[in-house]
Amino acid sequence: MAREYSRASRLGDQIQRDLAELIRLEVKDPRVSLVTVTAVEVSADLTHARVFVTTLADAIGADETLQALQHAAGFLRSRLSHSLKVRQVPELHFVYDESVERGLRLSKLIDEATKPEGPTGRG
Repeated sequence: MAREYSRASRLGDQIQRDLAELIRLEVKDPRVSLVTVTAVEVSADLTHARVFVTTLADAIGADETLQALQHAAGFLRSRLSHSLKVRQVPELHFVYDESVERGLRLSKLIDEATKPEGPTGRG
């Protein structure tokens, strides 16, 4: 079982690297600008891949970005078939990754909680 996991993990890493480059260089849709592929999870049977992406757009823009990526999934999958050494390229499912936004929000809250309140009144 451990061998299957490591193969799926290695395939996910390769798909992440290749997709990041393909999206940057070959997808011409303007809704897909400034997209970062944060992670890829490949199923144990290597037939499906959940691609986690984040973008600098707002929440409405993120929905449009996901739609554009899903629309381009067939093209991206065919381009991946040229670089991956697998019999069948996994079906791509794009998911918006909220962990980056959550991390920024938490960091901001921590900064606000730890900053000094102002003058201490010493004089």
